[in-house]
Amino acid sequence: MLDPQGLYEWEPKGLAVVDVALAQESAGLVMLYHFDGYIDAGETGEQIVDSLLTSLPHQVVARFDHDRLVDYRARRPLLTFRRDRWSGYETPSLEVRLVQDATGAPFLLLSGPEPDVEWERFAVAVRQIVERLGVRLSVNFHGIPMGVPHTRPVGLTPHGNRTDLMPGHRSPFDEAQVPGSAEALIEYRLMEAGHDVLGVAAHVPHYVARSAYPDAALTALEAITAATGLVLPGVAHSLRTEAHRTQTEIERQIGEGDEELVALVQGLEHQYDAMAGAETRGSLVAEPVELPSADEIGREFERFLAEREGDA
Repeated sequence: MLDPQGLYEWEPKGLAVVDVALAQESAGLVMLYHFDGYIDAGETGEQIVDSLLTSLPHQVVARFDHDRLVDYRARRPLLTFRRDRWSGYETPSLEVRLVQDATGAPFLLLSGPEPDVEWERFAVAVRQIVERLGVRLSVNFHGIPMGVPHTRPVGLTPHGNRTDLMPGHRSPFDEAQVPGSAEALIEYRLMEAGHDVLGVAAHVPHYVARSAYPDAALTALEAITAATGLVLPGVAHSLRTEAHRTQTEIERQIGEGDEELVALVQGLEHQYDAMAGAETRGSLVAEPVELPSADEIGREFERFLAEREGDA
């Protein structure tokens, strides 16, 4: 394997600030990380990252070589054309930033496009950064599409070797093989190296999985702050405001929908309540409920939205 240090470079000013922070934070820093490009139902992780960078002061500590890691033909960066010339270019940015929460406490944020190549080398590079910057806990987060209704609380699935930091949540899965991601590989490799990692997966209703669903981002953020001790009231407030607006819009659209669509959502509600009741009674088996498949729900809701757009 080529030297992983060739994939990134330090920003001297940012690194110096981290060293000062480490002198004050003897227990080590928390690092949050999320990459664009993999499954992120409801834009859960993307909303959290955007809210953090919009609401809180931050500075770059390390930059990854996007020219080596990003396949431009698969994900073409945007160029702006104005009148007779190119006037702007959105350069891909995969960076580690030092961020301060509402109390001034420092933490790290690694974000940007998911690398298309050299995942193993990238994972080693991230481990090097974790060890150099004194990271005590790495936390990743994203949304997964689930057969759940928007009218019930957002569920969470914790993973990693520090799931004890999220008590009261149990995984709905026993064993499954899924397409890999750089985010998951980093979690796996960090655990192999003896580092603490927590993953937070928010359950997003299938029928809104392709749109921003702030309820999922807010629930994931609250789990992250509870596990890490970070204080992020401004970020939570902005997500809570968006969540209220989004829920109101979903209810409006469903209220204007046909009986078949309403029945689909009600079916999910019955299944959710039956499962919740079974857990309360200590049983793992819920009473059978006739439940539409995720594909049926998605097709029905997409048809409904398409009809609305056609009438506009």
